[in-house]
Amino acid sequence: MNTTAKRPRWQADLPMFFTYLRMAMAPLVMGIMYIPWVWAGWTAAIIFILGSLTDWVDGYLARRFHVESTAGKLMDPIADKVLVLGALVMLLAMGRVDAITVFLLLARDTVIGGIRSVAAAQQIIIAAKPFGKWKTALQMVAIPCLLVFDPLFGVIPLARIGQIALWLSVVLSLVSAGEYIWGYAKKR
Repeated sequence: MNTTAKRPRWQADLPMFFTYLRMAMAPLVMGIMYIPWVWAGWTAAIIFILGSLTDWVDGYLARRFHVESTAGKLMDPIADKVLVLGALVMLLAMGRVDAITVFLLLARDTVIGGIRSVAAAQQIIIAAKPFGKWKTALQMVAIPCLLVFDPLFGVIPLARIGQIALWLSVVLSLVSAGEYIWGYAKKR
């Protein structure tokens, strides 16, 4: 239920500001990775992590101010995908992830986006599911590791941690796709 009419305008707009900010951080992460600078990976990883935190912030603010909305429920996962896919495209170009991983994640997101669009046209809202949230959380851990890539303190294999976490996110991604398809089939 949208209760934005009972709240000051800034309270209603603030959660969506953080959702849009997350999307705006994607090209920033991508651009930084083009800079031939020793700290580019770390800088991109920090910006990516800050972008990832806006996912929590927008949800917290929407609940705190009681301004949850259909737009927020639909745009929040889109913002996650823009941030994640922007970073994955750069990591693919850099040879840090493989094309199959990116394809599976992109295909899953495209299918889910299609299902959500059809459902929305039928006045059915399909909220994010637990496996999808875990998938996103794993990606938010994996991608900074892959952006930095070099071993932390010379011993912690960030690249390997990132690759394992990303493949686990692919598995959860496929499971959550099944959840969305099943959830839509039950509601229509």
